[in-house]
Amino acid sequence: MSSSLTSIKEQSPKEVWRAVLGELELQVPRPAFDTWLKPTEGLSRDERSFVVEVPSPFYVEWLERRIYRTIQQTVERVLGQPLEITFQVKPTAAAAAGAAPPAKAPASGGAHTPPMPHLAAGGRYSFQTFVVGPSNRLAYNASLAVADSLGQAYNPLFIYSGVGLGKTHLLHAIADACLAKGCSVIYQTCEQFTNEFIAAIRSGGVEEFRERFRRIDALLIDDVQFLGGKDQTQEAFFHIFNELHVARRQIVLSSDRPPRALALLEDRLRSRFEGGLTVDIQPPDLETRMAILDVKARERSIFLEDRVLELIAKRVQRNVRELEGALNRVMAFSRFERPDGSGPAITLESASRVLDELAASSARDSIDPERIVQEVSRHYRVSVPELLGKGRTQKVAQARQVAMYLLHTELEMSATDVGRLLGGRDHSTVIHGAGKISAEINEDSRLRQDVLNIKEAIFTNSVAV
Repeated sequence: MSSSLTSIKEQSPKEVWRAVLGELELQVPRPAFDTWLKPTEGLSRDERSFVVEVPSPFYVEWLERRIYRTIQQTVERVLGQPLEITFQVKPTAAAAAGAAPPAKAPASGGAHTPPMPHLAAGGRYSFQTFVVGPSNRLAYNASLAVADSLGQAYNPLFIYSGVGLGKTHLLHAIADACLAKGCSVIYQTCEQFTNEFIAAIRSGGVEEFRERFRRIDALLIDDVQFLGGKDQTQEAFFHIFNELHVARRQIVLSSDRPPRALALLEDRLRSRFEGGLTVDIQPPDLETRMAILDVKARERSIFLEDRVLELIAKRVQRNVRELEGALNRVMAFSRFERPDGSGPAITLESASRVLDELAASSARDSIDPERIVQEVSRHYRVSVPELLGKGRTQKVAQARQVAMYLLHTELEMSATDVGRLLGGRDHSTVIHGAGKISAEINEDSRLRQDVLNIKEAIFTNSVAV
């Protein structure tokens, strides 16, 4: 380990930050990673601090508020020393700070949402970078047809799949192709749409909110399943959907399940979602997984032997996200081993060793969210009903916030899903609670020990089962 630390310390800030990103990609939910971390770059470092360059002031605010501790801890693991992390805006972006997003920005922006950086024409998530196989060919061809003839081919296009199989990539590819043709596009996650609608209600700007959607050529909403149970938001989306559909404007939606399985969705919305074309994406087969790995490696100017590609593809089978995460881990290891710039030494043996370590840390994949709730309840000696209820005693409140933190960090559950599990709480409450524990865990030794004890109980019981 000491030799690896020595070699990484000799790397340039850019190289160190790439290694840090390889680690962060395994810790941060993919949409957040792609939006807020992927466009960043290591700028400089000294004995006390590490400077990261970001595209705009929005990034500084989001990164400092949401995942500063995670970044700092990851940098410390990679370099073997604690450093302060400083975010510096690119000079061109700093000069333009405060300027409104362009009229055709794919995401609406709002006070804290910059235009999605990977939706610029020719971006990383384009049709050209999407690897096609038997499991996703129908979804790919339907997306191509939609991008070629907005509002004409399939409207709406509804894409569903499990996590990390490429539905978000296809939405971005459609937006990328539309932007290249000069079309106006709004791409949003369902959570962004909901938050902006709530802000519009509070400010009395609902009509302005709806008017913004009337002017676009295409609307793309990711993770539309989160509309479930939000009556007012569903009402607003219903009217926006109708207006766009009547005007023959393109609508593309993604979800983790087909429309008929969205139980909390109003029937009138479900029927409209089913009125176009519904396609699914299945997990890729071995050959497709190998092709994906090859493409991802070549994007980084790294060429892997077929037997290395096959090894990784056989070890990681569930989704593309985990596949790319495993590849990044293998490549990060090679950079540590070959700091002289002579090229990555990725052999079958070294890849196998890295994947063995990765497999050892993946026991958490089998953990049920309810188990975390039960172990937190047992540790703090409060009942599960108390944990899920409205009680606000200090003991119950801390137990509830620790549960929020563990569900979010260990299982990578969204704030919305965590809130739903913990008694139907609002996602903002979850963000606050998990963030509070994340901020205090390094300063409060007792809290840190509590969390470690709970995690040990969770993973021990998981293995025993």
